[in-house]
Amino acid sequence: MTDFTMETDANGVAVITWDVKAKSMNVLSLEALEALNSLVDEALADDAVKGIVITSGKDSFAGGMDLNVIAKMKDMAGTSPEQGLFDGIMNMHSVLRKIERAGMDPKTNKGGKPIASALPGTALGIGLEIPLSTHRIFAADNPKAKIGLPEVMVGIFPGAGGTTRLARKLGAMGASPFLLEGKLSDPKRAKAAGLIDEVVEDPLAAAKEWVLTAKDADILKPWDAKGYKMPGGAPYHPAGFMTFVGASAMVNGKTQGVYPAAKAMLSAVYEGAMVPFDTALKIEARWFVNVLMNPSSGNMIRSLFINKEALDKGAVRPADVSDQSVKKVGVLGAGMMGAGISLVSAQAGIEVVLIDQTQEAADRGKAYTETYADKGIKRGKSTPAKKDALLSRITATTDLQALKGCDLIIEAVFEDMAVKAEMTKKVEAIIDEECIFATNTSTLPITDLAKASSRSDQFIGIHFFSPVEKMMLVEIIKGAETGDRAVAKSLDFVRQIRKTPIVVNDARFFYANRCIIPYLNEGIRMVTEGVAPALIENAAKMVGMPLGPLQLTDETSIDLGVKIAKATKAAMGADYDDACDDILFWMADSGRLGRKAKAGFYSYDEKGKRTGLWADIADKYAPSDDQPDLIEVQHRLLFAQVLEAVRALEEGVLMDIREGDVGAILGWGFAPWSGGPLSWLDMIGAEYAAERCDQLQKAFGDRFACPDLLRDMAQKGESFYGRFGGDAKAA
Repeated sequence: MTDFTMETDANGVAVITWDVKAKSMNVLSLEALEALNSLVDEALADDAVKGIVITSGKDSFAGGMDLNVIAKMKDMAGTSPEQGLFDGIMNMHSVLRKIERAGMDPKTNKGGKPIASALPGTALGIGLEIPLSTHRIFAADNPKAKIGLPEVMVGIFPGAGGTTRLARKLGAMGASPFLLEGKLSDPKRAKAAGLIDEVVEDPLAAAKEWVLTAKDADILKPWDAKGYKMPGGAPYHPAGFMTFVGASAMVNGKTQGVYPAAKAMLSAVYEGAMVPFDTALKIEARWFVNVLMNPSSGNMIRSLFINKEALDKGAVRPADVSDQSVKKVGVLGAGMMGAGISLVSAQAGIEVVLIDQTQEAADRGKAYTETYADKGIKRGKSTPAKKDALLSRITATTDLQALKGCDLIIEAVFEDMAVKAEMTKKVEAIIDEECIFATNTSTLPITDLAKASSRSDQFIGIHFFSPVEKMMLVEIIKGAETGDRAVAKSLDFVRQIRKTPIVVNDARFFYANRCIIPYLNEGIRMVTEGVAPALIENAAKMVGMPLGPLQLTDETSIDLGVKIAKATKAAMGADYDDACDDILFWMADSGRLGRKAKAGFYSYDEKGKRTGLWADIADKYAPSDDQPDLIEVQHRLLFAQVLEAVRALEEGVLMDIREGDVGAILGWGFAPWSGGPLSWLDMIGAEYAAERCDQLQKAFGDRFACPDLLRDMAQKGESFYGRFGGDAKAA
């Protein structure tokens, strides 16, 4: 059955309905594009058809392009993937241009048939690019619907005419939030911004009525009319010149030059604005191909779209365990982490029992949700009724007996083995036999914590990242005796709260912190070596890290670093590397505990806003006269992280390389442009990576020693995604 069907009513309106039966949301395939093309041809050629409406058979319009289409276009082109992609994209342009011109005379711009879009709900990517090619866009008054072009978020840009059309419709400045930031809007905001034309109760009926009354002038796009001028000015216009100068600066400021899609998109807009519309589409297509052929684009699509979606849908869930959706969760500890867990659980419709030692502390944890809801009301994203419903799901109490009936417990008490053990025993004496017990810890081994449990097969680690409501990753840690039902329960819970899970085996620091801590330590170590702090921080940002290691240390707190250092030294003994201890302990003793103390590697004003790097650190750790090369600093910071990812894979802590890449990007923001640590190693090649390890080890020590797995891959000419197969699982 075709994804597009057409019916013509008694008034002569042909309704083309998009409905991909196998999907919950429409996505465009090459076959569907050809079907749409044929139906448009048929409707334009039929004299009985007075106008056309393109709509959806679902409650949304479309979620975008099937990104596997890109790979298919490459494969079909054989030895010339660039040509295959260009031809495929230009074919897409021709279909949408046919809709836009609608059979009108090329000289007089008259005689065309009105074509409108009727959007029942969300329209993203190609799901907005198709409507943009029609003559009028009607959207349902659905506040939950999202309308926009989010392609830049996964490493590409709108390449089916959306970039060129939106820039010409709104001007470069007006289009920039939607193109360069991937901003999504509800229908009313989309109309106010100029993305769509009408917000109505029944978009299909309104669109049908419009196409029967539209005149020639109503269906002629501004850029096809004589005398068209770009809103805000073209690049050679004084006002337009300033817009593009500012846009270029903004793009480079936000991307640091490492995200190819944003720069290519701006180039397509800039160059396209100086030529006729059809030539501009060719320019857009060429820049789009340029981005698609960049390995960064492929890696981002794979990690942030394909692999993330697979993990969200349960790619690593035990297949033989029935649905384990959580109905009632008990949260032990109402501090920042416990309060955040309670909030996201209540948002998911789950009943929450929030426990703390005092009623005041428990109430304070619940108040976190109240404050969050109040902010939502103020921003127009929530209502008092929704706030009341949210709060009604949370019971704040000191009474452990209230945990009866919970099917999941999440312990988020003080990060101390004895405290956690005591709480485990107390709670297990009360909860039901089938209840799963999860501990939220970032460093303590799950297998050791499980020794306090009388049912270790139902004991598991769930590591949330702070702030819980903002961070999208949850790290699930299997202890030595953790059973499949505990894993399934944890994964189903994470799906309920709409976050992305990774599942790892137990080891010191698990996966995320195992990679983050070396990054922090390498930056701190360089300060002690005389590397200028500004060079360290800017080198990190210029290679795509969201925060430099010194700023991230301030954010996580220096006293936490001291605590981790002491615990790690106690556990590792003679194998512990104490290179960072002196500076961390000195700063902690001086009261410079980071952002929370308004003093750390950075200086802060009274409101806690960073004012710059702390200059007086030079009195104790003076920058040397001979500063290292930028690439050397960047490689030290990156290899410190990626080698731990390889070792985690090698040791079986990481069981699926998809989780290694997705977890790194969502967990601590590892250079998203690269697709993740393992994708980055594939990008630079195992042979070069092994060679660089040897150089760094010789210069800076054994922490850069090349892992055996990477060395073996280098000798065999393998890549991570090549070696571990299509399902990306380690074996």
